[in-house]
Amino acid sequence: MQLNITFRHFEPIDSLKNYAREKVERANKYLDRAGEAHVVLSLERHLHHADITITSGPFVLRGRERSEDMYASIDLAMDKIERQLRRYKERLKHHHGQDRVHHRQDLVNNLKVRHDVVEMPEGIPEGQESPTRVIKTNDLLVKRLNVDEAIMQMDLMNNDFLVFTNVATAEMNVVYRRKDGHYGLIEASGVNNARKAAS
Repeated sequence: MQLNITFRHFEPIDSLKNYAREKVERANKYLDRAGEAHVVLSLERHLHHADITITSGPFVLRGRERSEDMYASIDLAMDKIERQLRRYKERLKHHHGQDRVHHRQDLVNNLKVRHDVVEMPEGIPEGQESPTRVIKTNDLLVKRLNVDEAIMQMDLMNNDFLVFTNVATAEMNVVYRRKDGHYGLIEASGVNNARKAAS
């Protein structure tokens, strides 16, 4: 597995590099061929953040955690990834056996969308417009997946939602985790509806 480790807001420490490498390489026992991993260790407001991303075939696994100790943050982030690896071990291996040219072509066809996190200030008087501020932006790669694969990818990334192109309809869809533990699906089918209305 190819591994990159990035330190942000503090100097690189060899013992942390070695510890992160040892922890991340444990994922190899669940995967036939893990591609690459990227670990970002950062210090923000006295909290130690570990953000670990592992690419496995067409899927991306991600664990993010923070604590008052960087070693603990690495442990917690990898615990999240290992839980998902154990859950989806057989399905991940099955996908590794499929034709990789198809997945490489999908990467060319993928769309990029932007996800903004917006801060809503508190204490605004009633009737007065509330100014908003974007505090975080992520670029998301919209992959071609079926609904089951999209739910699996969302779980592997430990996210609450995933935007994807549905292979069955070629439309952009969103799967999300509901508060009751089930999953929701939002289908953006404007093109098909327009065609139906025209016919």
